[in-house]
Amino acid sequence: MYNNGMGWGMGWGMGWVGGLYMLIIFVLIVIGGIAVVRWALKSGGGGADSALEILKRRYAQGEISKEQFEEMKKDIH
Repeated sequence: MYNNGMGWGMGWGMGWVGGLYMLIIFVLIVIGGIAVVRWALKSGGGGADSALEILKRRYAQGEISKEQFEEMKKDIH
C-alpha cells in the first residue's frame, strides 16, 4: 500500500469534508480581507469633506468674508 494505508495526505486526508473545510477557511479569509479594505477606505476618505465643513462653519460664524470663502473653496476643490 502507499503511505502505510493512509492515502496521499499522510493521515490528513478527510475526503471531501477536508476540501470543504479548506474552502470555508479560504472564503472567510477573503471576506475578512475585503472587510479590512472597506474599513480602511471608509475611515480614511473624509479629509476633503471635513475641510469643506470647517470652511463652511468659519463662514457661518463670520470669521471669513464671502470672498475669502469662495477663494478657499476653490483651493479645496
